Amino acid sequence: MPMEDEAPPPPRDPAIAVDVSRLSEDEIAARVLALKAEIARLEAALEAKRASRAAAAAAFKF
Repeated sequence: MPMEDEAPPPPRDPAIAVDVSRLSEDEIAARVLALKAEIARLEAALEAKRASRAAAAAAFKF
């Protein structure tokens, strides 16, 4: 049982680790492209967060 101040785990993305055995090659290829695009989007968001944190740290450095 989680403690009161613990955050619940983030919901699992239903698109991850799905059975793809019934998909066609084209459907799997399209899924791969979509996931690569999502990875690129997430990497850009992560880089932006890191840059923002670095800028804040630099601003408050004495």
